[in-house]
Amino acid sequence: MRRFDNSRAFLSTFKEALIAYSFDLGGVLAGFIVASQLGVFTSYPWAIAVYPAILSARGMISGLFSGRLGTALHVGSIYPKLFGNTQRFYTLFESIIVVTLETSVAMSLFSMLFGILFWGLTLADLVSTVLVIVATMSLGLVLSLFTVALAFTTFKKGLDPDVIEYPIMSTVADIYITVCYVFMLTVHSFSILVPLLLVVVHVVLAIFVLSRNLHEKDFVKTIKESVITLIFVAFIVNITGTILKNINLGNSKEVYTVYPALIDTVGDVGSVVGSTATTRIALGSLEPSFSSMKRHSTHIFGAWAASAVMFILFSVFSLLINGTLTVARFLGFTTVLLVTNVMAVAAIVFVSFAVSILTFKRGLDPDNFVIPIESSLADSITSIALLVTLSLAVL
Repeated sequence: MRRFDNSRAFLSTFKEALIAYSFDLGGVLAGFIVASQLGVFTSYPWAIAVYPAILSARGMISGLFSGRLGTALHVGSIYPKLFGNTQRFYTLFESIIVVTLETSVAMSLFSMLFGILFWGLTLADLVSTVLVIVATMSLGLVLSLFTVALAFTTFKKGLDPDVIEYPIMSTVADIYITVCYVFMLTVHSFSILVPLLLVVVHVVLAIFVLSRNLHEKDFVKTIKESVITLIFVAFIVNITGTILKNINLGNSKEVYTVYPALIDTVGDVGSVVGSTATTRIALGSLEPSFSSMKRHSTHIFGAWAASAVMFILFSVFSLLINGTLTVARFLGFTTVLLVTNVMAVAAIVFVSFAVSILTFKRGLDPDNFVIPIESSLADSITSIALLVTLSLAVL
């Protein structure tokens, strides 16, 4: 009977994860945008290096918001409706405005540091980097409304937001933020007025929100804990950018095309493992210990198996879009992606579960840490795994 229950739980996680991961095919579109706009990216010495940071920063915010909404809906502290909701919902929503600005500024500062040390940037480059990053992230605030709508809709339909929401949101965010980033790079080449205006509006809005919520305990807790996370994330994603900048892809548009989808899906595996773990811990059905990882194995392997299926599909779509689909090319490229999957997913599963356990034991809210940390590490881990696999494939 227990084996039957485990099989059912595995299939349930596999099916829901596969549905959610299927949206990661949109990440191929984001990558194709980059591959088709390489001229815009190469016109700025920092544009490619900053791109993973932009994706990760938006992913961190979506992850924090998605994780908090999912757990709150399960425990009943937030209702699945926009109007007449609890104070916790509105406080959480407003905190995202401030967290977005914090993240943008932190990302910019670390990009400046890495730019000076590793990317050979000038002072003019640094000013441009800050404006483009913060302006792009400001446009990303629109995604918060979509996150809320998706969380409420999935919960009302009896689906698990912890499995469904972040994978879908991460893909939507990748496409949207990539378009915004390309737009900002293009606009900035003509004038700094538009990005500057967006930055000023965001700063004013954040100040207004802060003045309203400084005495709200939940708001202050979210901001404080997010600061710890974003400093860590800002450092890690700039390492990712440096790795990507130094990966010699040549004219391999297939790899550029598939890159956002790869980091997206590995992060999604981590989000499924981490979010389901934090919810089960909050409900008391899972002990906050590493030994309970075995009891969570059906969710882990279900999420992993679904990701392997998606990596095969990414290979097909990337080769098809770029007009290079042949049997030999498919077998070679798919092997590269699956090897990358095995290395990256194994690492991110351990990270997600570890962060869930350690933050809970220290009296912190795991939802403020798990997805933001694992998604940013997923980007770096996947980039390193891809670099290693590509290097081995060349040898």
